Amino acid sequence: MAKKTTRTPSTPSAATGSLTLIDVARVAGVSPITVSRALHRPEIVSEKARNKVLEAVRQTGYVPNMLAGGLASNKSRLIAIFVPTIAHSIFAETVQSLMDHLTAAGYQTLIGLTGYSAEQEERLLAAVLGRRPDGIVLTGTLHTAESRNRLTAAGIPVVEAWDLGKSPIDMQVGFSHEKVGKAIARHLHQKGYRRFAIVSVDDSRALKRGRSVVAQLKKLGIDEVPMAVLTAPATVGSGREGLRQLQAEGHRPQVIVCSSDTVAQGILAEAASQGLRIPEQLAVMGFGDLSSAAHVFPALSTVNVDGASIGRHVASALLQRFREGAMQASVSLDTGFTLIDRAST
Repeated sequence: MAKKTTRTPSTPSAATGSLTLIDVARVAGVSPITVSRALHRPEIVSEKARNKVLEAVRQTGYVPNMLAGGLASNKSRLIAIFVPTIAHSIFAETVQSLMDHLTAAGYQTLIGLTGYSAEQEERLLAAVLGRRPDGIVLTGTLHTAESRNRLTAAGIPVVEAWDLGKSPIDMQVGFSHEKVGKAIARHLHQKGYRRFAIVSVDDSRALKRGRSVVAQLKKLGIDEVPMAVLTAPATVGSGREGLRQLQAEGHRPQVIVCSSDTVAQGILAEAASQGLRIPEQLAVMGFGDLSSAAHVFPALSTVNVDGASIGRHVASALLQRFREGAMQASVSLDTGFTLIDRAST
């Protein structure tokens, strides 16, 4: 006579390979609707119930069918995040903070790398919009006309981060790069510097800051500000090449304003190799306040932008829009910046 087997609660239909939400509910000892809410809207479920569900998911190996849930609710619970690069911590901090807050609210994230190209952003949008994301986060305010048209037609929440522009697509969370440039120019001018130069990569936001520095210095009576523009992304090598390029053109600036801390560190390295004393013979100003900026020698003067705060505010703007829909007032949040004076200036 065949031996009768009994299936225990810890092994619901696992043998069939067709685990369901009901199986998870049975193991967790809660209702199927509680399981669904814990997986898709964890903020409305008690911590005790949520932990029971997560433990049952771990035990069973259940994988939620996000597509089925999205079809049922007309929501994908997917957020697309476009950034130029994740090679530098200046963007990585924003992405990490944004993902942490969205994940805690039950959303999944998809990252697209634009490589500082509006055309690449357009191609990514064409691919991502077909997946019906609930929201999209863009870096900056420079987009192709086609991208703007597609986003407007899609009718989903959009946040432009890291910049504040005059014609927002929807919501904006960031700071004014023009104001950063003005503040740098005034600050260094007040310190007595008169011969300026700029080393920048060809990123639209970096160039916007550089042009603002030039415009403000012109108001202060300084008309000649040479600029070396190198291909993005920013590297230490970019900074070294930028300083050599300025010198080859016969420029001898007292201070160089850089598009990023990475570029600035390259200038410090090239200056050291040439025996130039910092800041007596050449002062250097960065941007971004990377974790290494305070620890290079000499310590780098820079501009601090709170990337984690930007990520947190972007997530908050999206989640509020999801809750309130069209009733939510348009968001335009200036997260500001701080000038940091260290030994390099």
